[in-house]
Order: sequence, then C-alpha cells, then structure tokens
Amino acid sequence: MSSLSLRLPESLHQKIRELAERENISINQFIALANAEKTAALLTVDYLKERAERADEKILDRLLKRVPDVPAAPGDEVPERWPSRAGQSTRGAGKPRRVPSARKKRSPRRG
Repeated sequence: MSSLSLRLPESLHQKIRELAERENISINQFIALANAEKTAALLTVDYLKERAERADEKILDRLLKRVPDVPAAPGDEVPERWPSRAGQSTRGAGKPRRVPSARKKRSPRRG
C-alpha cells in the first residue's frame, strides 16, 4: 500500500468527514473508494469508446431493421434535442446519429 499527502479545501475535508462518518468508514477508506469509483468510470468510458470504434455499421443497420414499426414506449422517446456526440470518432462527425423511436424508411447511405 502506498501513502499520499493530499491538500484539500477545509470545506471539502469537512464534507468528506461527515460522509465517511455517515457511512461508518474512515476518511482514508472513503477517499480510496471515491477514487476507485472514478477510476472505474473513466476506464469504462475508454472501453466503450474502443468498442464503438470497432463497431460494424452494416451489422448495426441490419439490427436496426429488426426494430418494430411502433411508437416508443412512454418515457423511452428520443429527446428533440439529442445531446452532442463531441469527441467521438465516427463517420459523419458533427451530425448526431438518429436513434429511431419508431421505424422510418431510410434512404440509402452515400459516401
């Protein structure tokens, strides 16, 4: 196990102390768990980006053709302003991909 000296603003230190007490763990354990959670989240993002880069768009299109031509279930609709996909290396960067809530006829791809 290694040791690390960490400087924190007093307000953050106090919040960590309160949360650690509430969870009935030490401050060291709380900080180690928080770092493990953040590390796992970042590694998951890296993993998903790497998997997305290997995706085969033809297979995805074939799978999407299996989606039934019905309205989306309540609460499962695609928002009108779909979030940006900045930073992803996909074809057609700058254009967010449309996720069909109901199957529509698509024109052939160009490019």
